Amino acid sequence: MRKFALRVFIVIALLVFGAVGISAQDNTAGVHVVQRGENLFRIAQYYATDVNTLAQINGITNTWQIFAGQTLIIPTSATAAAIASAPEVAAVTIAQSSAATTTHTVGRGENLTYIAGLYGMTAEQVAALNSLANPNLLYAGQQLVVNAVASAAAPAPAQSAPALPSDVRHTVRPGEYLASIAAQYGVSWLNIAQANGIYDPNTVFAGMELIIPGATSAIYSGSAQTAAPPAVVTIGRSIIVDLSDQMTYAYENGVLVRSVLSSTGLPATPTVIGDFAIERKYSAQTMSGPDYYLPDVPYVMYFYSGYALHGTYWHSNFGQPMSHGCVNLPTWEAEWFYSFADYGTPIRVQY
Repeated sequence: MRKFALRVFIVIALLVFGAVGISAQDNTAGVHVVQRGENLFRIAQYYATDVNTLAQINGITNTWQIFAGQTLIIPTSATAAAIASAPEVAAVTIAQSSAATTTHTVGRGENLTYIAGLYGMTAEQVAALNSLANPNLLYAGQQLVVNAVASAAAPAPAQSAPALPSDVRHTVRPGEYLASIAAQYGVSWLNIAQANGIYDPNTVFAGMELIIPGATSAIYSGSAQTAAPPAVVTIGRSIIVDLSDQMTYAYENGVLVRSVLSSTGLPATPTVIGDFAIERKYSAQTMSGPDYYLPDVPYVMYFYSGYALHGTYWHSNFGQPMSHGCVNLPTWEAEWFYSFADYGTPIRVQY
């Protein structure tokens, strides 16, 4: 009965959207079925949200690749949420709507608090004025509407503006990923992506120079350092997958012998937690589901039902949950673990 009701809902939605398009009043809908010719940017505009929010909620790693018939979860209107959570900001915005306005072009490393200070405004006011779904997601070159009256009254930026965050530059090393680089500097990988105009995290390569906006790490450590948990067993080999730091560890006789940044299940498809063991191994296998088809997935090791450690060629955003429940590893690391672990090797998945 539920399946029938869902089909009826989707059919009605298609008829409505196909006949009249999506209006601004539709931005509280729960789902959207992608139509031919649509892209994520266009859909985000329909629902008064942004591409990054849709990508994160739906686990989309490449924002340029969506397909007709795909079902997307749509958040409620960011503008409505902003007004509900900060009515005084909305009131100020409405009261000043007739005031003269100007625009500010976001520079590299700038954040909303810094920009707001230049024009005598608060970050919340700028966010509301521009209907920003996520005030933390700005990119160099973005145009923001600001209050020109406040700008004229504000002191010269060169004299009184707060200092920009450290303009740290990082040269990508072999084996590094956007998430691991972000962890080194205590920033969000999305902020790095936007500061450098990166739309696909898979396009980061060794030798590439990145601007790190708002870096908090004073000294570059060379790699993301985390304390490894104690081994599962003290005799023989074992593996631990730690969901809290997105790391996978290998031990021999209780001694850590390898650690690698990995990607586990998204919130909607979490990785199973508990103590397991390697059950099946395949050098390559095709994996498919309702919304994915992945031929020749390399170095697959199942440890419980359909959950496995395996190599990953379709994304390189390790350090962030990305999967349907499996443990994604860089392919060369998956090959190492495949050779290291035999049938019956203990695996613990934990927070």
